[in-house]
Amino acid sequence: MLKVTNLTGGYLGNPVLKEVNFEIGDGELVGLIGLNGAGKSTTIQEIIGLLTPYSGQIELDGLTLQQNLEGYRQKIGFIPETPSLYEELTLREHIEVTALAYGIPIEVAMARAQKLLETFRLSDKLDWFPVNFSKGMKQKVMIICAFLCEPSLYIVDEPFMGLDPLAIQDLIDLMLEMKKTGSSILMSTHILSTAEKFCDKFVVLHEGQVIATGTVDELRAKFGQPNASLDEIYLSLTKGKLPNLTQSKEVGPTHE
Repeated sequence: MLKVTNLTGGYLGNPVLKEVNFEIGDGELVGLIGLNGAGKSTTIQEIIGLLTPYSGQIELDGLTLQQNLEGYRQKIGFIPETPSLYEELTLREHIEVTALAYGIPIEVAMARAQKLLETFRLSDKLDWFPVNFSKGMKQKVMIICAFLCEPSLYIVDEPFMGLDPLAIQDLIDLMLEMKKTGSSILMSTHILSTAEKFCDKFVVLHEGQVIATGTVDELRAKFGQPNASLDEIYLSLTKGKLPNLTQSKEVGPTHE
């Protein structure tokens, strides 16, 4: 389980997040939504340890980065918005490097990867280099490397960018499969019509603050739009028409 408590942080001299609080339980798929600049990417970077909080605490299965850096990071599988691959390594070598980083025997990693390679139609590309891959194929490599680790928490940042409709559905099916095993998923996305169908709840960020958490029905009640879709709630947010945007504390249910 991921627990973010009173998180204030950001970049040097620029505190983007202000006392952010939310939790993700075992087997939950949570959507992180908000306008550009709301703090979604900063929140993700704080969780994975690329940024150090000014204050507050982030716990994953009871561990913090300060207590056990390696153990904490091995509990996370991260899929960034923009694929980042080693140009000099083949797909096979990316899998092997990932296995080494997570302490997974190479033969176990390759066995896990085989199903993923088949799912994303890359089984015959193991000896290809990134220069040979399209953007969508590079994103699939990132997905394969993240999911073969079988971590406690998957963090996926705009995961559908560059993927064709079949690959999008494959990824959704994979996330739902991992949910059933008890893994937690934090997904930042602007594809709200898709997120509305599959996320268990949402964390709404606005100007570095959590202004609401909950299911779509709970967000509708919170923002006084009983029949609105998630897209419609989001559009109201972009136009500044939602209430209570100046509150500094989370105002929705926490589902503890």
